[in-house]
Parts: sequence; C-alpha cells; structure tokens
Amino acid sequence: MKKVVVVILLVLPCVAVKPQASAPLREPSSISVLKFGWNKERIGWEQDPFAGPIENFDEMRVRARNEKRIMDAKKGGNGSEVSRAERDAKTDEALISSIHKNTNASYAFVYKLRLQNNDSRSIKSVDWDYVFYDATTAYELGRRQFTSEEKIGPGKSKELKFFIPTPPTKTISVNSLNKHERDGLSEAIVIVRVEYMDGSSWTRQ
Repeated sequence: MKKVVVVILLVLPCVAVKPQASAPLREPSSISVLKFGWNKERIGWEQDPFAGPIENFDEMRVRARNEKRIMDAKKGGNGSEVSRAERDAKTDEALISSIHKNTNASYAFVYKLRLQNNDSRSIKSVDWDYVFYDATTAYELGRRQFTSEEKIGPGKSKELKFFIPTPPTKTISVNSLNKHERDGLSEAIVIVRVEYMDGSSWTRQ
C-alpha cells in the first residue's frame, strides 16, 4: 500500500519593511561635544572688481578633504562610495567657482564646533561631520565633512570652525537670506576619527 504525503503550504501575508532612517551615533567618552552651530555670512558686496579670485584656507582644506575621501574610497574598492565622493567634490567645486565669479552679493556658511578633550593624551586632529536630518522623518538631508588640525590638550576645549560656500542642504540658498530655512531641520555632530599627538588614534567603526 502506497503512502500519500500531503504537503500543506502556508501563505503568509507579505510585510513591507521600511528602511530605517539615519540617526546620530554616540561619541567616544574621550571627547565631549560642548556646542555646535552654523550661520550664513554675506560676501561679495565689498568685492574689489579688479581683484582676482582668492582661495581661502578653508576652501583648500575642503578640496584636500574631498581628494582624501576619493582616494580612501578607491583603496577600499567601494564603487558607490567613490561615485558619491566624486559627486560631492564636483558640487563643492561648482559652488566655490560660482562664488568667486559672482560679483553680486551672495552667502557663504560658517560651521562651528566646540570640543572638550577628556583624555590624558593631547589631540592632534579631528575628522568630524556636521549632519542634517529631516526633523519629522529623521532622514539624512545633508552632511558636511571636515578635518580640523588643532591641538587640544588634556582637559582643554577648543572651537573648530570652517567658512565654506557649501550650504547645509540643497534647500538652503547661497544667493538669498531666508529666516525660515532652518525650519524642519534637525542637526547632529558625528566624530569620525581622532588622532593624538603620541601617534595613536580612534576611528569610528
């Protein structure tokens, strides 16, 4: 007598899983973020029409940071990260070029961060990101990446500052001032890497 095997298939409803929004990460205990912020500053309204384009030190550091991002991404073999780094670098170059060429008044952006060193070692440099989120959905809208080569002694604090043409997000204009531009934005600082004077370092995993 043959046995009959009955296979019962259970049909389960498909549940769509929404991708999780980006969220700020906790910083190492050796560093405290005391204060951070950004603001717009008007430039170009007193520009000398006979003066050539002048690249400030912050712009040079932005270019150096972009080149380092591209090189690191290529070494890591991450094609999508290479494309993203190159795209961000082109955006920064276009903004820098447009500000130097524009004889009309426009705006640049100051990003500030005050850090305290809680470690027994002196800090040599800090890689840090200023990240902007949608206040409602918590999705990332913009990220500005900086490298500050500033010595911060044990127990000391210092303000790190950059003046660059790149706005926090694409929704913020470089040619006009709008007091409501901050509405709907949430902000956070992410410490990416800390290098100490003794040669040791901490890197976010």
